[in-house]
Amino acid sequence: MAVRLGDIAPDFEAETSEGKIKFHEWLGNSWGVLFSHPADFTPVCTTELGAVAKLRAEFEKRNTKVVALSVDGTESHKQWIGDINETQNTAVNFPIIADPEFKVANLYDMVHPQVSDKFTVRSVFVVGPDKKVKLTITYPASTGRNFDEILRVIDSLQLTANYSVATPANWKHGEDVIITMAVKDEDIPAKFPKGHKRLRPYLRTTPQPNLN
Repeated sequence: MAVRLGDIAPDFEAETSEGKIKFHEWLGNSWGVLFSHPADFTPVCTTELGAVAKLRAEFEKRNTKVVALSVDGTESHKQWIGDINETQNTAVNFPIIADPEFKVANLYDMVHPQVSDKFTVRSVFVVGPDKKVKLTITYPASTGRNFDEILRVIDSLQLTANYSVATPANWKHGEDVIITMAVKDEDIPAKFPKGHKRLRPYLRTTPQPNLN
């Protein structure tokens, strides 16, 4: 069964390249990114894990932990990490789940028979501190993931979780945001003292509220 937005992220216990984890316990009060790979020693995924390793400080800034998954075992993961570190000029600094029996893959519906019944598809799940799924994306094997976009979405998720706003198309941290329809016009000055623009009755913008 597919994992949908708002569902509690399925909990699991698994071996990883950094030892055994219990997913919910490992997350603690952090946000989390779980992203899957078809197998070890695959070219696109090698570049992706290298890219994530280089972004560690950005994830930490957002109180976000990252964990990858592949259907291979831990020994294979450790050998692959050597390749990633060498070819991507980095050091993998997050765990890679070993899932040879597809236990986690099946929990998260990562195996799509139309694509392959032997490998996981390349999925991304963002999980909040409440352990609910906030974002799901599935990519084709030929297209590398854009982790700057995933960071952008986390910025939006964390902002909109705390303020009555939404983020417009192509929004980036620091740009104006949209005041949600739930906020009445007369309540805007108190909620958004930085001011606002009323482009239409349904389209009102304000500077990002959590910036000084």
